[in-house]
Amino acid sequence: MAHPKRKISKTRRDKRRTHYKATAPQIATCPTTGEPHLYHRAHWFEGKLYHRGQVLIDNSEVAENLA
Repeated sequence: MAHPKRKISKTRRDKRRTHYKATAPQIATCPTTGEPHLYHRAHWFEGKLYHRGQVLIDNSEVAENLA
């Protein structure tokens, strides 16, 4: 394996790593509920799971069926 001939200083190492930055997550607003959520993700709102403005799962219906 290759080995470094000299020690890389902390400053030089940190200069190389300056390009790795955390990006802020993109936030969308649901057209139906107006709730902010992550893009391309389903989100819960008042017991219902929404994705692209449509209800996928309704927990109130599930609770009624179980009772």
